[in-house]
Amino acid sequence: MMVRRFGAGPEIVWIHGLGEQSQSIDALAAHPALAGFSHTLVDLPGYGRSPWPEHPDDLEQLAARLATWIGDRRPVVIGHSMGGVLATLIAERVAVRAVVEIDANLSRGDCTFSAKVAAYTLDGFVAYGLSAMRATVYEDGRTNLPLRGYHAAMTLASPRVFHRHALDLVAMSEPETLVLRLAALRPPALFVAGVPGGICERSRELLDHHGVRWVGVEPAGHWVHLDQPDRFAAEVAGFLGELPARGGRPATRSAPSRRPPRRTTR
Repeated sequence: MMVRRFGAGPEIVWIHGLGEQSQSIDALAAHPALAGFSHTLVDLPGYGRSPWPEHPDDLEQLAARLATWIGDRRPVVIGHSMGGVLATLIAERVAVRAVVEIDANLSRGDCTFSAKVAAYTLDGFVAYGLSAMRATVYEDGRTNLPLRGYHAAMTLASPRVFHRHALDLVAMSEPETLVLRLAALRPPALFVAGVPGGICERSRELLDHHGVRWVGVEPAGHWVHLDQPDRFAAEVAGFLGELPARGGRPATRSAPSRRPPRRTTR
């Protein structure tokens, strides 16, 4: 697994989404609002510059490997989309300081890309499905900057890993239990959603129903951190500023937040 690190301070581990790579997070990790942290960015196996495994792990297996890799470091784990799901699965297995999910899957309506991939057989996706998806994303990306980045990342993704993880995301989203797992975590957790183009309305209802702290940033879509980088970084920095350091003080100099469990920024 390819890993890059920079910065100094409490550690944040960043995990990218389905078909993506860590470079999609570079600008956010380097945002001035998050300058007081060290940043660890990974290209998951089969994505970006990491090797393509012959036999891909499913998401539960991958989370177990990542938890072992994290060990006793106790970082904050922040993940986008599939990476957000992995952040929760990691936090179930190893101690972390906090979890931030960025527009991660919660219900079937969030499976925008994964459902399209899962509609192919493995052989079909390897032979022609990924190429067809890349072509569609390329056309849509002519007027959508995040999709242009997604197209570039897809060219480096293993089709076998892509397909395996898409199947997992659909299977885990359909029973709507991912929100229960997020709500049950011991460390503090924040969910950041793009509004109106991110997670579906049903998923926002699930967050409210199960008392998960979440914030909607608008106008934004699935790549909320790219659509509204300053607002997103401010929300995350405020949340992280509330975390106690090992000495009992906040991890950054930010004043403790008194935000309600949910709000939408406009």
